[in-house]
Amino acid sequence: MPRKRTIIGGRRVPLRTALFVVIFSVLLGGIADASAAEPEDLPVPHPTFFKTAEGPKEVAAAVEILLLITVLSLAPAILMMTTAFTRIVVVLAFLRRALATQSLPPDQIIMGMSLFLTFLVMGPTWREVYQEAWVPYLRKENPIGQQEMLAKGMKPIKTFMTKQLSRNDYKDVWLFLDLGKYEIPRGGFHSPAQIPMTVLAPAFMLNELKVSFMMGFLLFLPFLVIDIVVSSVLLSMGMMMLPPVMISLPFKILLFVLVDGWGLVVGGIVRSFG
Repeated sequence: MPRKRTIIGGRRVPLRTALFVVIFSVLLGGIADASAAEPEDLPVPHPTFFKTAEGPKEVAAAVEILLLITVLSLAPAILMMTTAFTRIVVVLAFLRRALATQSLPPDQIIMGMSLFLTFLVMGPTWREVYQEAWVPYLRKENPIGQQEMLAKGMKPIKTFMTKQLSRNDYKDVWLFLDLGKYEIPRGGFHSPAQIPMTVLAPAFMLNELKVSFMMGFLLFLPFLVIDIVVSSVLLSMGMMMLPPVMISLPFKILLFVLVDGWGLVVGGIVRSFG
């Protein structure tokens, strides 16, 4: 098949060669035009992302963003330290251990139920935080500052925490005040807002662990009775090689379902915060 040719300068050359010459000429022309341009005609880039702060306000805004990111990264810890989540998840874990069902319900079910029950218990407190702190902070006329917003937002949360601590006469609060060498005002604390959060949070966690372990002990008692009865029956029948757990587990599940165990346990947990 004959190659296609064209005429350049009175000579017949292949079409590929002609196209290469045209493209090379266009590129050379563009480079020559760019080199002929004056230096002041070329755009000078001005980086703005790494621009240095021009005043205290810009530095303060950067610090606020950094603090916000830090708070968001600590959100799971804050959820456990200041809400009803700890008591709920520990009691449900005790219940699973008492039933001896090993991994049933799965951890995802336990965590999900604990999370939604936390939303149920903390709903009134969070609504108060929203109305007292967040709404005034976002309003257009006479908005409150960030420090005032944080103070008003922490007040309902501290009230919830101290309400749970009041049942043991604030023993855990006095413990951490003594460990931290805090100065106690004359006449004691007259409101939850006066108690430092560095004292109130660990005291609340310690109280929640005590209450949840006590509730777990009460959950173990009926299932322990079933284990003792089954073990005694098997021993009297001479079936010492048969594991009692294999026999007692169906009876535990049957008893738990017949008495509506999930409803009783969940209702008891939620009412314990009242």
